[in-house]
Amino acid sequence: MKFMEKAVRFDGDLNQVEVKYHLEVENVNGIQLHTVVEAMDVVGILEYGLAKVADLMIKYVITPFVNHGQPLSFLEELHQESALLKIVPSLDSKFEYLDGEFLYSRILLFIKFIYRSICFQKSSWMQCFGRLTWPRISELIISTFLSKVVPTDASKLPDFQKIIVCSSEFETALKELMYISASDDKDNRLSNFAENVEVHFAFKKKTEILAKARNLLLECDFSIPQEYTRDGSVWKSDETSVQSSSHVVDLLFLSERCLVSKAAKQLMELVHQTLQDVCLSSTRVALEFYHTARDAILLYEVVVPVKLERQLNGINHVAVLLHNDCLYLSQEIFGFAFEYRTDFPSSMKEHAVFVDLAPRFQLLAEEILQRQVHLVIYNLKEAIDGADGFQNTHQMKQFESAKFSIDQVVFILEKVHIIWEPLLLPSTYRRSMCTVLESVFSRIARDILLLDDIAAEETLQLQRLIYLMLENLLSLFESLAPGEQNLHEFSAESLEDFIPSLRKIRKLSELLDMPLKSITASWENKELLSCGFTITEVEDFIKAIFTDSPLRKDCLWRIQNPSF
Repeated sequence: MKFMEKAVRFDGDLNQVEVKYHLEVENVNGIQLHTVVEAMDVVGILEYGLAKVADLMIKYVITPFVNHGQPLSFLEELHQESALLKIVPSLDSKFEYLDGEFLYSRILLFIKFIYRSICFQKSSWMQCFGRLTWPRISELIISTFLSKVVPTDASKLPDFQKIIVCSSEFETALKELMYISASDDKDNRLSNFAENVEVHFAFKKKTEILAKARNLLLECDFSIPQEYTRDGSVWKSDETSVQSSSHVVDLLFLSERCLVSKAAKQLMELVHQTLQDVCLSSTRVALEFYHTARDAILLYEVVVPVKLERQLNGINHVAVLLHNDCLYLSQEIFGFAFEYRTDFPSSMKEHAVFVDLAPRFQLLAEEILQRQVHLVIYNLKEAIDGADGFQNTHQMKQFESAKFSIDQVVFILEKVHIIWEPLLLPSTYRRSMCTVLESVFSRIARDILLLDDIAAEETLQLQRLIYLMLENLLSLFESLAPGEQNLHEFSAESLEDFIPSLRKIRKLSELLDMPLKSITASWENKELLSCGFTITEVEDFIKAIFTDSPLRKDCLWRIQNPSF
């Protein structure tokens, strides 16, 4: 032990370590350092004998080197009787610790000095010295360097990847020097920390992204400015900037604009940012971010329908907005592969898919829309039920009741028109409104055709009710004209192609004051058939309006026997 104390000396003033090869203690001289180390190894006290040297090396060499504010380096001098390791200011004025290369290369100089001058290139001695110093040296490197360069942004992860590589290469060099074990993974302290940092960063980022996504979905009130709801042309025109509006978006594959909630737009911006991070990240982090992007999208499906369940059970702007959100999300999801796949890490390109999510949102959009359509149809059915089958409308009380029902129908349809037209895509609005109108007109026509006895005055009142309804729906009909066409350009025949029962109810209003022979002729020339009337409906209608007579019998016979 005394020989070891004499062998390794530290000079704080000169910032150097001196290792003497020829030793003298208490008049015993000429002893070689190699002999001393070998003797300690033979009697089993090598670790004990090197412990103090290891402690002093950490205290006087490694700690000052790592903690020094200015860059330092090592300078090795070899003499016949001794070896010197000097700590000197670095000559590299462009020194940066950022990638670890400088730090690791200098520490490697120190380890090589130990390898040659104290352990004499013997593996078992070097391993012993490594066990005594590596835990503390690695901890110093982690605390003063690695932990301080952990990226806070995914765009910096490629730089951190360089640090991971440098750390791995540094440990590989230490294994070649037998300083750390080549078989024990626990000695890969720096690599393990660096790789775990990457995973921890990704997990932390995932938590932040999903929390942000959830919060913006929960905090959004799904309201839209009144200027958007009053007139759809405000946001559908090219003058409205998609970038400046928090509600207007372009649909990638439909070449149309759509009005969405602020939450949907912000969620998609968050997902796009996450996918951009996937393109910039290592495979492990990229995979975590990929799943984060998918989970963030799916949060909409989980959170929003539950949060807005009450609104979805009514006819309102919110439900239509949710339909638009889902349509927008599905369109964006379809575009992910085209936009990002080529820049994904190569190992992910074949496995990262989003196309499976898009149909879910398409189905959800259609479910929400159909739910609205069914709610409207149900409310219209209840309003029509109040007309009591349009019976006895020649009586004032019954006529007023039927008229009130028709007014209710018009009111509901206008309300739906006001809600739907500014928000829905033109094609979706036209399809949905035509479905609703088809149910209304077919129901009213069916109720009137089911009447088994219609007085002369009653036919006029029924005709008046139909005219009143159609007249009050003119603005709604005009809204169904495609493109820039107005109702005048959009002929009645064109509208009737979308709403077959409109042709039927218009013809029914004509039949109510049409002579019997004319009705029969309309059947014979197939005009009534083209309007959707069945032979049974025509026969029952004639029986309800016209009293039994030879003419009626003749007309009914002609209707029943068209071949004659």
